[in-house]
Amino acid sequence: MHSNLKRGLGLVLLIACCHGPRPASAQDKPSLSERLLPLIEAHQGRVAVGVERLDGDDRFAYHNDEVFPTASLIKFPVLIELYRQAAEGRVDLKAQVTLRAADKVPGSGILTSHFSDGATFALVDAARLMIAYSDNTATNLVLDQIGIAATGETMRALGCSNTRIHSKVFRGDTSIDPERSKRYGLGSTTAAEMVLLLGKLHRRELVSHEASEAMLAHLKTCDDKHKFRRFLPDDAVLAYKTGSLDAVRTAAGILYPSGGPVALCVLTAENEDRRWTRDNAGDLLCAEIAREVYAAFDRR
Repeated sequence: MHSNLKRGLGLVLLIACCHGPRPASAQDKPSLSERLLPLIEAHQGRVAVGVERLDGDDRFAYHNDEVFPTASLIKFPVLIELYRQAAEGRVDLKAQVTLRAADKVPGSGILTSHFSDGATFALVDAARLMIAYSDNTATNLVLDQIGIAATGETMRALGCSNTRIHSKVFRGDTSIDPERSKRYGLGSTTAAEMVLLLGKLHRRELVSHEASEAMLAHLKTCDDKHKFRRFLPDDAVLAYKTGSLDAVRTAAGILYPSGGPVALCVLTAENEDRRWTRDNAGDLLCAEIAREVYAAFDRR
């Protein structure tokens, strides 16, 4: 090969090696819409999604104001009402509650299967079980103390008029709105209202700074690993609550990627996939959306 040609090729290779591949810029990253819409549109069922960067202006909304059933996600607003009444002195979080055989209901949780009749524990412990394990019996014990209608009344005062719990869990005869119970089941909400509540929680505006801190601590114990937690890094921090019924999968919470906290709500209903398996499509949609939102705001 001619020496000048070899020197020229060497120069091109040197320049390529020095510069390397062009780093991806912020403009190269897909938008939230580009990340989320394909996932949403592929799902066989109704979907609503709300995303808000809590320390910035980034937002995404899809059917944000449509009312959906909550399943156990409504236990987050119940927690808010419990702490509101505690702050007003109407209930005592340290007061002892007693578990009776008549209180036990089926479904998620540990009280029904693992606690003896007559067991006593603090009201705040019932709240912990309600959030960490989505315990249905514990939720009803909390509702016995605060009343069923109170949560909806407080939600209306906070600008969340569609966020309501309609009855005790697995106690349809306690419904305060039978027509709404028939339509939505245990509770109802919108993605926009959930994101609004999460924003207030992040700013420590729900009830008080101390109460907000306590509620965040509760939400960080949620043990549902099939939805938001599923595809996130092992060290990811999130505070969230979920819900599951045959045709319903819901999740809402605050993710904490390195770029700052993000409120996220995913609501699904009328899902074609009604299996109680690890690869349930509703659970996977919640997990995939959380993964994409986390990646969109993660700077690592």
